[in-house]
Amino acid sequence: MSFQFTQAQVDIFNREGCLLIPDYLSPNEVKEILDHTNRLIDEFDITTHPLTKFTTENDGDHIGDEYFLKSSENISFFLEPAAFDKDNNLIKSKDKSINKIGHNLLIDEVYRKHTINYKSKKIISRLNYRDPRVLQSMIICKQPQIGGEVPSHQDGVFLYTEPQSAIGFWIALEDCDETNGCLSYLPGSHLNSPIGKRFVKAETGGTKFIYLNEDTEDSYKNSSENYKLLKCKKGSLILINHSVIHRSNLNFSENSRFAYAFHVIEGDAIYDEKNWLQIPYTGGTKFTKLYDV
Repeated sequence: MSFQFTQAQVDIFNREGCLLIPDYLSPNEVKEILDHTNRLIDEFDITTHPLTKFTTENDGDHIGDEYFLKSSENISFFLEPAAFDKDNNLIKSKDKSINKIGHNLLIDEVYRKHTINYKSKKIISRLNYRDPRVLQSMIICKQPQIGGEVPSHQDGVFLYTEPQSAIGFWIALEDCDETNGCLSYLPGSHLNSPIGKRFVKAETGGTKFIYLNEDTEDSYKNSSENYKLLKCKKGSLILINHSVIHRSNLNFSENSRFAYAFHVIEGDAIYDEKNWLQIPYTGGTKFTKLYDV
């Protein structure tokens, strides 16, 4: 059966800010991505790694790390903070210590073919993108028992364009529910929550957050009962608007929650040179053109 992206789905996405599309990938496609990811993890030599941890906190250690900045153009591994003890010794096995693999998986043919294809092109075309570019592709692991919380945020903070244009493609590689940290979001928050801070390269090296609006953090403070859970089966796609407020909780379960995500921006929007993600990492916007491939 050919993939369909209907006007009704477009309307829901525009109204809600998120859209769940079941069965975006077939079971065989999911297996191919997971098997390939596990091969990369097996081949990953942790003894030569700088032990760069990934955290989404504003003062996280990773944000000043050159390894993190260089990851914009290659395949890099980031570790889960909870995989270390208080003396910074790794206490989990290698395969259970990885938080994320990113941020340019398009250089790998397996990830590339599941990113740039007729389905993603159809979605982006129906959303009226003229010259879409693909960037920030990654595997998110959400490990059993230690998979960290991702607090409320907006993707436009990290991929800032004028006008705002980033769309997240978040694909579940395993079943997701409230026990293993499924996504949740504030429906319609993209309509009244303009991007009020940015994650940028710092003048002295590394990265930092800068605030455009002092009340930005207040917009993220909302009762949990207002968040809508996005429980889904493996193979599902969740589309995420640049300004919708979303999050995921800790994974306290015995099950991992692997996902593959990538982002698309409008090519004729202004992609700010201060943005943390540049290709090449020293400065530039050599992002893959979705329609030209």
